[in-house]
Amino acid sequence: MSSCCSSESCELPETRAGGETACPRCGEVGRVVADETIQAILKPGHADGLLAVERRFCRTPSCAVLYYGADRRVVEKSAASVRVGVKEIDDPVPLCYCFGFTRADVRRQVAERGDSDIPARITTEVRAGRCSCEVKNPSGTCCLGDVNKAVKEAKEALSRAHAGEGRAGSLRPVTVED
Repeated sequence: MSSCCSSESCELPETRAGGETACPRCGEVGRVVADETIQAILKPGHADGLLAVERRFCRTPSCAVLYYGADRRVVEKSAASVRVGVKEIDDPVPLCYCFGFTRADVRRQVAERGDSDIPARITTEVRAGRCSCEVKNPSGTCCLGDVNKAVKEAKEALSRAHAGEGRAGSLRPVTVED
């Protein structure tokens, strides 16, 4: 006689010391997301299985899981109706879902100006009450952390590029005379 719990789907999810459930694939603990986020982000029919349980957003870039439930159910990134910025490599990588800013927008501004006003523009919109991050962002959170990180990374890349140009510009061609 076989047991109905012989498959791993019946195993208890890994729970961390704080009582937080980890992603069944990568082992990282994600942030709890609301029903509104799940329903807005997932393609029709994919949200139903997760609405009955606590569910979390998996932020690990290399993990295919987008959301997972306390009961080990998972929904992969492919079920999302939007590109999931933290899980994307190729542009356009979304950073701000409310106002449409991408990683390429940040890089372009930093390359042209040495800085980006995108975080300030988003902050202005947030203060005016015109954001809906909890619904539009797959993580269910404000994008400013990811936007500020992208600005920092773009500035660091620009500094490295300028440092590389400086070294290359200081090199003189060597000629060999007979």
